[in-house]
Amino acid sequence: MNWWNDFISWLTASDAQSTIFMAVVIGVSMIISGLIAAGIGRAGIKRLVAQRDREQRTAAIATLIDAATEATAWNSLTPQERVLADRAVGQADTTVRLLPVRGSSIAADWASHQLAEMKRASSRTDSTLDSSVAEFRDCLLDWLERPGRAKKVFQNDLERWSFSDEAENVAAPTDKPRDLPAETQPELRSNITPTPRFSDASRADATTQKLIDDVAALDAAKKHPQPASSAADEKNAS
Repeated sequence: MNWWNDFISWLTASDAQSTIFMAVVIGVSMIISGLIAAGIGRAGIKRLVAQRDREQRTAAIATLIDAATEATAWNSLTPQERVLADRAVGQADTTVRLLPVRGSSIAADWASHQLAEMKRASSRTDSTLDSSVAEFRDCLLDWLERPGRAKKVFQNDLERWSFSDEAENVAAPTDKPRDLPAETQPELRSNITPTPRFSDASRADATTQKLIDDVAALDAAKKHPQPASSAADEKNAS
Protein backbone atom coordinates (compact mmCIF):
# COMPACT_ATOMS: atom_id res chain seq x y z
CA MET A 1 0.00 0.00 0.00
CA ASN A 2 3.01 2.29 0.34
CA TRP A 3 3.42 2.60 -3.42
CA TRP A 4 -0.26 3.50 -3.83
CA ASN A 5 0.02 6.17 -1.15
CA ASP A 6 3.17 7.51 -2.82
CA PHE A 7 1.38 7.63 -6.20
CA ILE A 8 -1.57 9.52 -4.74
CA SER A 9 0.73 11.92 -3.07
CA TRP A 10 2.60 12.56 -6.30
CA LEU A 11 -0.62 12.92 -8.29
CA THR A 12 -2.01 15.52 -5.93
CA ALA A 13 1.26 17.42 -5.66
CA SER A 14 1.44 20.80 -7.39
CA ASP A 15 4.71 19.96 -9.13
CA ALA A 16 3.15 17.01 -11.02
CA GLN A 17 0.20 18.95 -12.49
CA SER A 18 2.16 20.18 -15.50
CA THR A 19 3.48 16.69 -16.24
CA ILE A 20 0.00 15.18 -16.04
CA PHE A 21 -1.40 17.91 -18.28
CA MET A 22 1.26 17.30 -20.93
CA ALA A 23 0.64 13.55 -20.81
CA VAL A 24 -3.13 14.04 -21.31
CA VAL A 25 -2.55 16.45 -24.19
CA ILE A 26 -0.14 14.06 -25.90
CA GLY A 27 -2.54 11.12 -25.48
CA VAL A 28 -5.53 13.04 -26.84
CA SER A 29 -3.44 14.31 -29.75
CA MET A 30 -2.37 10.78 -30.63
CA ILE A 31 -5.96 9.56 -30.55
CA ILE A 32 -7.20 12.42 -32.71
CA SER A 33 -4.35 12.03 -35.20
CA GLY A 34 -5.09 8.30 -35.42
CA LEU A 35 -8.75 8.95 -36.15
CA ILE A 36 -7.87 11.54 -38.77
CA ALA A 37 -5.39 9.19 -40.43
CA ALA A 38 -7.94 6.38 -40.46
CA GLY A 39 -10.54 8.68 -41.97
CA ILE A 40 -8.14 9.87 -44.66
CA GLY A 41 -7.10 6.34 -45.46
CA ARG A 42 -10.71 5.16 -45.63
CA ALA A 43 -11.69 8.06 -47.89
CA GLY A 44 -8.73 7.34 -50.15
CA ILE A 45 -9.63 3.65 -50.39
CA LYS A 46 -13.25 4.47 -51.15
CA ARG A 47 -12.11 6.92 -53.81
CA LEU A 48 -9.89 4.30 -55.41
CA VAL A 49 -12.67 1.69 -55.32
CA ALA A 50 -15.18 4.14 -56.81
CA GLN A 51 -12.71 5.12 -59.51
CA ARG A 52 -12.07 1.48 -60.36
CA ASP A 53 -15.80 0.73 -60.48
CA ARG A 54 -16.37 3.74 -62.69
CA GLU A 55 -13.61 2.62 -65.05
CA GLN A 56 -15.11 -0.86 -65.26
CA ARG A 57 -18.58 0.57 -65.82
CA THR A 58 -17.28 2.96 -68.47
CA ALA A 59 -15.47 0.14 -70.27
CA ALA A 60 -18.57 -2.10 -70.17
CA ILE A 61 -20.81 0.69 -71.45
CA ALA A 62 -18.35 1.50 -74.24
CA THR A 63 -18.36 -2.17 -75.25
CA LEU A 64 -22.18 -2.24 -75.28
CA ILE A 65 -22.35 0.92 -77.39
CA ASP A 66 -19.84 -0.55 -79.85
CA ALA A 67 -21.92 -3.75 -79.94
CA ALA A 68 -25.02 -1.67 -80.71
CA THR A 69 -23.23 -0.13 -83.68
CA GLU A 70 -22.31 -3.60 -84.94
CA ALA A 71 -25.86 -4.87 -84.31
CA THR A 72 -27.24 -2.33 -86.78
CA ALA A 73 -25.13 -4.03 -89.49
CA TRP A 74 -25.55 -7.58 -88.20
CA ASN A 75 -26.61 -9.02 -91.56
CA SER A 76 -23.43 -7.80 -93.23
CA LEU A 77 -21.06 -9.29 -90.61
CA THR A 78 -19.17 -12.51 -91.23
CA PRO A 79 -19.71 -15.50 -88.90
CA GLN A 80 -16.33 -14.87 -87.26
CA GLU A 81 -17.18 -11.22 -86.62
CA ARG A 82 -20.52 -12.25 -85.12
CA VAL A 83 -18.81 -14.67 -82.76
CA LEU A 84 -16.37 -12.00 -81.60
CA ALA A 85 -19.17 -9.46 -81.16
CA ASP A 86 -21.29 -11.88 -79.13
CA ARG A 87 -18.30 -12.76 -76.95
CA ALA A 88 -17.57 -9.08 -76.26
CA VAL A 89 -21.22 -8.45 -75.45
CA GLY A 90 -21.27 -11.43 -73.08
CA GLN A 91 -18.23 -10.16 -71.20
CA ALA A 92 -19.68 -6.65 -70.97
CA ASP A 93 -23.01 -8.05 -69.75
CA THR A 94 -21.26 -10.03 -67.00
CA THR A 95 -19.21 -6.99 -65.98
CA VAL A 96 -22.30 -4.81 -65.74
CA ARG A 97 -24.17 -7.38 -63.63
CA LEU A 98 -21.25 -7.72 -61.19
CA LEU A 99 -20.87 -3.99 -60.64
CA PRO A 100 -21.77 -2.79 -57.12
CA VAL A 101 -24.16 -0.24 -58.60
CA ARG A 102 -27.86 0.04 -57.96
CA GLY A 103 -29.89 -1.46 -60.81
CA SER A 104 -26.95 -3.09 -62.61
CA SER A 105 -28.87 -6.30 -63.43
CA ILE A 106 -31.84 -4.29 -64.73
CA ALA A 107 -29.52 -2.25 -66.94
CA ALA A 108 -27.97 -5.46 -68.31
CA ASP A 109 -31.42 -6.92 -69.12
CA TRP A 110 -32.45 -3.68 -70.82
CA ALA A 111 -29.26 -3.58 -72.91
CA SER A 112 -29.64 -7.25 -73.95
CA HIS A 113 -33.22 -6.65 -75.13
CA GLN A 114 -32.23 -3.56 -77.10
CA LEU A 115 -29.32 -5.33 -78.80
CA ALA A 116 -31.57 -8.22 -79.79
CA GLU A 117 -34.09 -5.80 -81.31
CA MET A 118 -31.33 -4.04 -83.25
CA LYS A 119 -30.11 -7.37 -84.65
CA ARG A 120 -33.62 -8.25 -85.84
CA ALA A 121 -34.01 -4.82 -87.44
CA SER A 122 -30.55 -4.81 -89.06
CA SER A 123 -32.03 -5.66 -92.47
CA ARG A 124 -33.54 -2.18 -92.68
CA THR A 125 -31.50 0.71 -94.02
CA ASP A 126 -33.52 3.64 -92.73
CA SER A 127 -32.50 6.28 -90.22
CA THR A 128 -34.36 4.69 -87.31
CA LEU A 129 -31.36 2.46 -86.57
CA ASP A 130 -29.10 5.47 -86.09
CA SER A 131 -31.62 7.05 -83.74
CA SER A 132 -31.90 3.75 -81.85
CA VAL A 133 -28.14 3.65 -81.33
CA ALA A 134 -28.14 7.26 -80.16
CA GLU A 135 -30.98 6.59 -77.71
CA PHE A 136 -29.22 3.44 -76.50
CA ARG A 137 -26.00 5.40 -75.88
CA ASP A 138 -27.76 8.28 -74.10
CA CYS A 139 -29.65 5.93 -71.76
CA LEU A 140 -26.50 4.06 -70.75
CA LEU A 141 -24.57 7.29 -70.19
CA ASP A 142 -27.43 8.58 -68.08
CA TRP A 143 -27.25 5.36 -66.03
CA LEU A 144 -23.51 5.97 -65.61
CA GLU A 145 -24.17 9.41 -64.11
CA ARG A 146 -27.51 8.84 -62.34
CA PRO A 147 -28.05 5.12 -61.64
CA GLY A 148 -31.19 5.60 -59.53
CA ARG A 149 -33.05 7.64 -62.12
CA ALA A 150 -32.05 5.43 -65.05
CA LYS A 151 -33.06 2.32 -63.10
CA LYS A 152 -36.70 3.49 -63.08
CA VAL A 153 -36.61 4.11 -66.83
CA PHE A 154 -35.14 0.66 -67.52
CA GLN A 155 -37.68 -1.01 -65.22
CA ASN A 156 -40.60 0.70 -66.94
CA ASP A 157 -39.33 -0.34 -70.39
CA LEU A 158 -38.84 -3.96 -69.30
CA GLU A 159 -42.35 -4.13 -67.84
CA ARG A 160 -43.83 -2.63 -71.01
CA TRP A 161 -41.97 -5.09 -73.24
CA SER A 162 -42.98 -8.02 -71.05
CA PHE A 163 -46.64 -6.96 -71.23
CA SER A 164 -46.42 -6.65 -75.04
CA ASP A 165 -44.87 -10.13 -75.37
CA GLU A 166 -47.58 -11.67 -73.18
CA ALA A 167 -50.30 -9.98 -75.24
CA GLU A 168 -48.78 -11.30 -78.48
CA ASN A 169 -48.53 -14.83 -77.06
CA VAL A 170 -52.19 -14.74 -76.01
CA ALA A 171 -53.37 -13.37 -79.36
CA ALA A 172 -51.28 -15.71 -81.51
CA PRO A 173 -53.43 -18.91 -81.11
CA THR A 174 -56.65 -17.05 -81.99
CA ASP A 175 -55.20 -15.75 -85.27
CA LYS A 176 -54.85 -19.26 -86.79
CA PRO A 177 -57.49 -21.59 -85.39
CA ARG A 178 -56.93 -24.08 -88.21
CA ASP A 179 -53.51 -24.89 -86.80
CA LEU A 180 -55.08 -26.30 -83.61
CA PRO A 181 -55.87 -30.03 -83.27
CA ALA A 182 -59.37 -31.16 -84.17
CA GLU A 183 -60.21 -32.18 -80.59
CA THR A 184 -59.50 -28.63 -79.37
CA GLN A 185 -62.10 -27.08 -81.68
CA PRO A 186 -65.49 -28.45 -80.57
CA GLU A 187 -67.19 -25.19 -81.40
CA LEU A 188 -65.82 -25.17 -84.94
CA ARG A 189 -67.01 -28.73 -85.53
CA SER A 190 -70.48 -27.95 -84.14
CA ASN A 191 -70.84 -24.94 -86.45
CA ILE A 192 -70.04 -26.93 -89.58
CA THR A 193 -73.21 -27.94 -91.47
CA PRO A 194 -72.88 -31.23 -93.41
CA THR A 195 -73.60 -30.89 -97.11
CA PRO A 196 -75.69 -33.49 -98.97
CA ARG A 197 -72.82 -34.52 -101.23
CA PHE A 198 -74.30 -37.99 -101.95
CA SER A 199 -77.93 -37.00 -102.79
CA ASP A 200 -77.41 -36.74 -106.57
CA ALA A 201 -75.55 -40.03 -106.68
CA SER A 202 -78.29 -41.90 -104.77
CA ARG A 203 -80.95 -40.45 -107.08
CA ALA A 204 -79.01 -41.61 -110.15
CA ASP A 205 -78.64 -45.09 -108.67
CA ALA A 206 -82.42 -45.37 -108.11
CA THR A 207 -83.15 -44.37 -111.75
CA THR A 208 -80.64 -46.91 -113.05
CA GLN A 209 -82.10 -49.68 -110.90
CA LYS A 210 -85.62 -48.88 -112.21
CA LEU A 211 -84.44 -49.14 -115.81
CA ILE A 212 -82.78 -52.48 -115.06
CA ASP A 213 -86.03 -53.78 -113.51
CA ASP A 214 -88.05 -52.69 -116.57
CA VAL A 215 -85.64 -54.42 -118.94
CA ALA A 216 -85.81 -57.61 -116.86
CA ALA A 217 -89.64 -57.53 -116.96
CA LEU A 218 -89.63 -57.15 -120.76
CA ASP A 219 -87.26 -60.09 -121.11
CA ALA A 220 -89.51 -62.23 -118.90
CA ALA A 221 -92.57 -61.27 -120.98
CA LYS A 222 -90.83 -62.29 -124.18
CA LYS A 223 -89.82 -65.66 -122.75
CA HIS A 224 -93.34 -66.46 -121.43
CA PRO A 225 -95.98 -64.94 -123.82
CA GLN A 226 -99.60 -64.92 -122.58
CA PRO A 227 -102.52 -66.47 -124.61
CA ALA A 228 -104.55 -64.16 -126.88
CA SER A 229 -107.82 -64.77 -125.05
CA SER A 230 -106.34 -63.87 -121.72
CA ALA A 231 -104.74 -60.83 -123.26
CA ALA A 232 -108.15 -59.79 -124.73
CA ASP A 233 -109.84 -60.38 -121.38
CA GLU A 234 -107.25 -58.28 -119.68
CA LYS A 235 -107.77 -55.55 -122.31
CA ASN A 236 -111.56 -55.64 -121.81
CA ALA A 237 -111.13 -55.61 -118.07
CA SER A 238 -108.91 -52.59 -118.31
